[in-house]
Parts: sequence; structure tokens; C-alpha cells
Amino acid sequence: MEQRYGEVSPIEFEPVTDTDREVIRQQLGRPPRALRAIAARCPSGHPSVVQTNPRLEDGTPFPTLYYLTCPTLTSMVGRLEASGIMREMTARLAEDPELAEAYRQAHESYLAQRDAIESLGHQVTAGGMPTRVKCLHVHLAHTLACGIGVNPFGDETLRLLREDGWPLGDCAQSR
Repeated sequence: MEQRYGEVSPIEFEPVTDTDREVIRQQLGRPPRALRAIAARCPSGHPSVVQTNPRLEDGTPFPTLYYLTCPTLTSMVGRLEASGIMREMTARLAEDPELAEAYRQAHESYLAQRDAIESLGHQVTAGGMPTRVKCLHVHLAHTLACGIGVNPFGDETLRLLREDGWPLGDCAQSR
């Protein structure tokens, strides 16, 4: 049976070790906030995506459930964003009803995953979902955490990064 966009099988992410916490601190240049789990690792083994709690430690809502931490990936995604591709992706939502529906399903999946941890009482997710594309970092993190077939723009971003040569070996050392 073919998977529909937005459907996610239950996922158990890795617990955060003290070593992971230090690597993430170095990656971000600050202590991580609302850290919940390691959602994905780069092929070289360091954390690339973390799952965060829906609220920061002080109770402030933090709707970004999956956060891209790998500096190499964040840099590569930044270059994609600078190319203006997000405007083109957003325009495609208006032209392609199947894509718009897949993106809406990704939004619903993201919201359900976050609400399973703690509901924030609103329908705001991240990255512009479900009506526009505003942050490819979020979409890539969603795909790396949950797999291909969950977020169409995360999948597309991953494909573009692979075409650009990712993974680049030990990207933890290539910063």
C-alpha cells in the first residue's frame, strides 16, 4: 500500500546524551532549548535534527517540533532559500491541488505529532504550513525525522541537497 503524505508511523526517537547535548550546543552556538530527543543523525553520526518540546522551559509556546541542527545542512538549506525557491514552491501550491493537499496533510501530521506531546491550543505549525512555504529548514527537519512521504517540500529539499552533494562526509568537521 502506498503511503499518503502526512501519514507517520509511530516513531521512537533517540534519547539525548550529554555528548549529544554538547554537540548540539556547539552546532547552535548556544545551549539548546526545549530539547526532547534526537530525531535524526547525519551519516557521520552527529545529531542533525532534534525534536523539541512544544513549550520552552519558561512556558513560551515553541511550535517548531523538529529543529535542524547540523551546520552543514543548515548552510546548504540557506543557499537554497537564498535562491528564491520558496516563492516558486508557494506558487505551485496554488497551481497544483494534489501538492496542496499533500502539504495540508503534512501540516495535519505535524500538528498531531506536536499535540500528542502537548497541545498549544492553536493550529499554527511551522515553515508556513499549510498555505505557504517559508522555511525549508523546518521542512527538511520534518522529512529527516519522519521519513520520505510525509512532507512534500521536505522531500524536495532533501532531493535538491543530494543533487548538490550531501552528505559531504563528516560534515561535523567541515564547518
